[in-house]
Amino acid sequence: MVKVFVYGTLKPGELNYQRYCAGLVVEAQRAVAFGQLFALPFGYPAMTLGNRLVHGFLLSFSNETILHHLDWLEDYDPKRAATENEYNRQQIEIYNLEMVSLGPAWVYLMTKERIRSCQGNLLPNGWWSS
Repeated sequence: MVKVFVYGTLKPGELNYQRYCAGLVVEAQRAVAFGQLFALPFGYPAMTLGNRLVHGFLLSFSNETILHHLDWLEDYDPKRAATENEYNRQQIEIYNLEMVSLGPAWVYLMTKERIRSCQGNLLPNGWWSS
């Protein structure tokens, strides 16, 4: 099982869920992670690590090839330097809404420097929606 924590356009009901995830998701469950969530002026969010709660969904996929498609969408290439990627894929601990650990999952994070240069605005409630 491949688990991915999504907080933006890949959430069920958002723009990219239908295109990249529909029909491939084995399970989708509301979840949270520790970080900071920012709204970017391009119509999608970015997350960094931090001590606030970021709300999203934990998506489970049966096939690892989903990561190649999501890497392409998020402009992530593991062979590039982190500063050259728009997002960087990392495994972090994910929790259900009762704060019980669901284990590690992949998440796409943006560097604080890139968020600053994109003029991202902090979403203090940790929830993004188009």
